[in-house]
Amino acid sequence: MAKLSLFERRRRRVRTALRSRSGDRPRLSVHRTGRHIYAQIIDDKDGRTVAAASTLGAKASGANIGAAETVGKDIAAAAKKAGVTTVVFDRGGFLFHGRVKALADAAREGGLEF
Repeated sequence: MAKLSLFERRRRRVRTALRSRSGDRPRLSVHRTGRHIYAQIIDDKDGRTVAAASTLGAKASGANIGAAETVGKDIAAAAKKAGVTTVVFDRGGFLFHGRVKALADAAREGGLEF
C-alpha cells in the first residue's frame, strides 16, 4: 500500500475524531480548490446529502474569502430549508483559517450551530 499524503492523513484524522463526537448530527463538509469552494451537509446515518452550496452557482464566483462567506450563508439557508439546525463541522484536511474559517463563520451567522 502506498504511503498517504500529509493532507490525506490529516483528513482521516479529522474524520475519525468527528465520528466519535458527532452523535446523530449531520456533518458540514467543506472542500476547497484553487478556483472554487464547496460545502455539503451530509447525513452519514442515511448516507445522503441533505443540502449543498458552492461557488459554481451564479451567486458567488471565485475562491476568495467573500465567495466563501456567500457559500456559508447559502448552506445555512439550505440547511434551514431542510430542517437542520445543528451540525458537526468537517474541515477535511484543510486548516481552519482563511476561506474555511470565513465559510464557517458565515454559516454560524446564518443560524447553523456547531
